[in-house]
Amino acid sequence: MTGNFGSPNPMQSLSVGNVVSAGIRLYRSHLKDYFLLALKAYLWVLVPVYGWAKFYALTALISRLAFGDLVDQPESVPSGERFVNSRLWQFLLTILLLFLVSIGIGLGVVILSVLLGVLSAAFVGGVGQQANPATYLLFILIAFALGIVALLAILWLVTRFYLVDLPLAVEENIDASSAISRSWELTQGYVWRILLISFVAFLITIPIQIVVQILATVLRLAFLPLIQEGNAVFSLLYFVLILAISFSSGALLIPFWQSIKAVIYYDLRSRREGLGLKLRDREI
Repeated sequence: MTGNFGSPNPMQSLSVGNVVSAGIRLYRSHLKDYFLLALKAYLWVLVPVYGWAKFYALTALISRLAFGDLVDQPESVPSGERFVNSRLWQFLLTILLLFLVSIGIGLGVVILSVLLGVLSAAFVGGVGQQANPATYLLFILIAFALGIVALLAILWLVTRFYLVDLPLAVEENIDASSAISRSWELTQGYVWRILLISFVAFLITIPIQIVVQILATVLRLAFLPLIQEGNAVFSLLYFVLILAISFSSGALLIPFWQSIKAVIYYDLRSRREGLGLKLRDREI
């Protein structure tokens, strides 16, 4: 990975293609370390509360390590893990705050849906038998447009919290609330670009997801007759195998997403703060 991905100006935002390409190369060059960290994070998910904080911290650690490579300050896994562990409870508090935010967004969606339902009922009841098909079609189109607007609004809002874990894993003097504020600040004006990058990255992950679905389907077809016979051993074995596939596939995908996130964070900080950061003039 050379220079600044061919960008003629260090202050110029990386293109969508460059961000994804940089994420892929970071991911490939550290696949073993990142995979093991992600797998360790998934195993912690099985432990309530504390394990969830560990999961969030370890996945954020992947982005911290990737960001360190981007700014030519590589860090060992143990060193980075000590840093994120020192903020473990801040990661847990961040999860709780984001959970409250998601509840707020969910309530907003419910309230909006109820209002639209009431308006729909009033409209249908008001026009009664007088309405012609064109009126109903117009109403359907309006409802569809409002649904699209609502979906875009939700995506915009969720994306403003896209980088919450990065400041907490990288920057000094950051706590849970300031990490959320930092993400809001960094993503200002870049929401649709981040969504486009995420969409392109999602397309790249489709082959892995297809393979996982095929494996899960094969296992289901193989074990279903045995499970239907009431054999508890086969039921347990099926559960363990499905869990292993889920964790393994997740451990393959999360480092890719965290690498992409690290490049976006690097790009936005360079753009907004004029850090003049530059990638090492060599392959990562």
